[in-house]
Amino acid sequence: MKRFAQLGLAAVLALGPFTGSAFAQQAQANAPTVQAQAKDVESIDGIVAALYDVISGPAGKERDWNRMRSLFAADGTLRAVVPKDGAFVIRTMSVDDYITRNSPHFASNGFFESEVARTTEVFGQVAQVFSTYQSKHASSDAQPFARGINSIQLYNDGKRWHIVSVLWRGEDANLKLPERYLKKQ
Repeated sequence: MKRFAQLGLAAVLALGPFTGSAFAQQAQANAPTVQAQAKDVESIDGIVAALYDVISGPAGKERDWNRMRSLFAADGTLRAVVPKDGAFVIRTMSVDDYITRNSPHFASNGFFESEVARTTEVFGQVAQVFSTYQSKHASSDAQPFARGINSIQLYNDGKRWHIVSVLWRGEDANLKLPERYLKKQ
């Protein structure tokens, strides 16, 4: 057993230069294609606020889609949990898929999404944000038309935060937001 462990370590050490090169190439591939504003990506607070800001606006207001692209890793995704045929499925979109899918709706409908509460866990360069949201047609609406949770996964490359994935689930008649996700932390 000890000999196997030594061989395993030797094999890992032998792959070191190759692995480092592969990781460097992968990191380069994951780099965003649009330059981000420093204030948007220097903190978790900044990137989450920028995400909500960039998708919100009155009907007909052109969103700053390059700003949105700059928040995500190049291979970042957005996923929605949606009902289908009595079950639930995940609709997966790239950032550009999201833009294509939502631009026509935003052209004729106001959409303002804001954070109500947040739970954040961080381990080194990895962060998980459970962000409770509310959606309104106008920022002045008294009540939201939708609420739910955005589960946002982020990583920090040593220079800035990147959104790797946003997975969301809206509240419905059968699933109400628990109190713990409605309190500011």
